[in-house]
Amino acid sequence: MLPLLRDQGPALSAFTADRAAALGGPGWLRARRAEAAGRFESTPMPTAADELWRYTPVADLDLDRFALPVAGGGGVTSAFADAVTDRAGLVHIADGRLVGVELSPEAQAAGVTVGPAEEETTPLDPADPDALTALHEAFVPEMVVIRVPANAVVDQPIVVVQAITTEGAAVFPHVVVETGESSEVTILDHWTSAADTTAFASPVVELRAGDNSTLRYVGVQDFGEQVWSTGYLLARPGRDANTKVWLAALGGGYARLYVDARLDAQGANADIAAVYFGEDDQTHDFRSLQNHVGSRSVSNFLLKGAVVDQAHGIYTGLIRVLEGAKATESFLTNRNLVLNDGASVDSVPNLEIVNENDIRSCGHAAATGPVDEEHRFYLESRGVPTDVAERLIVFGFFDDVVSAMPIAGVREPLRQAVARKLTKAVTSNG
Repeated sequence: MLPLLRDQGPALSAFTADRAAALGGPGWLRARRAEAAGRFESTPMPTAADELWRYTPVADLDLDRFALPVAGGGGVTSAFADAVTDRAGLVHIADGRLVGVELSPEAQAAGVTVGPAEEETTPLDPADPDALTALHEAFVPEMVVIRVPANAVVDQPIVVVQAITTEGAAVFPHVVVETGESSEVTILDHWTSAADTTAFASPVVELRAGDNSTLRYVGVQDFGEQVWSTGYLLARPGRDANTKVWLAALGGGYARLYVDARLDAQGANADIAAVYFGEDDQTHDFRSLQNHVGSRSVSNFLLKGAVVDQAHGIYTGLIRVLEGAKATESFLTNRNLVLNDGASVDSVPNLEIVNENDIRSCGHAAATGPVDEEHRFYLESRGVPTDVAERLIVFGFFDDVVSAMPIAGVREPLRQAVARKLTKAVTSNG
């Protein structure tokens, strides 16, 4: 992991109010940046003593090592984008700025638009703001908005590639996906960098699903192992809307993603499944909030992870059911495989139920341990070599999430990435 020792406190030469003001853009965005820069300067950096940063090496983050990139970064490449040949659009974002958009004739005819937000959008509203969320708001260069109008059905996926292209950069990409009433779309979002890039990334994705719409989102993170990332995924489904999310985390030195699903509207649905695989000394850190406000809302969160070498997995999750949230259904599940003695996982699921009288279901489950010996013995007893048996078990552990991803072209590159890590894990354990 990055040796990023720092003193506490955000007295950082690269991240001042003057530098935020120099980013330009529409007046509402400049005003929002100025307000956030003031909050950042007055807010202490998070520490591992804070519940939402528990178990983390956040004290090692030295933002002084990074600088804002010059506009117009290098080329953007993506094996995942290349694997999806039938698509409604291709969106390239380099170092947080939109650098290219291609929409199919069908997407254009349906009224899909992609571009920087010119009119004011709803401010970022994470459930647990801190200095790093203020930092993002202060230095986001632009907000890229993908809009799907009411009643439009986009049959093929829109592919987004968000790349870090500048060595030593601090990047703050922000993508908003808005679906109109009764529309339908699928998004593939690939967060990537060169393998040897050193950078700090603060990506934010907002999924705003209009009433009765279906928004499917597949997110893949495979930053290089010298990237420190603190990302947010905000899901905001409307009345009777479906937000369906699949996530895969493969890269990063320290890679954090806070998944914040707020179900304000009646009948809103958020269904989220995620996988991660840590090797070497990677840390994968997932946090989740399923916040039920509206009646008949439904949420599910499933996280499966594996760690090998000296890798560390972290998960804390919370289901919150508020007083007005009648007849809700919610569940969260975390399953982890620890593939050798040097690796470790911390997992803490939680429930907070204010409305205790009218809930259809609410619960959580968590388990962490090695590969099941009985499963391995079963395969070995049928002539399967031990290393192959272990690969098959771990592959099967992940594959229910991978095989459910709605974009066929994503599945094989993901399986290949898992296979590469499994080969290393089995070799190191042998």
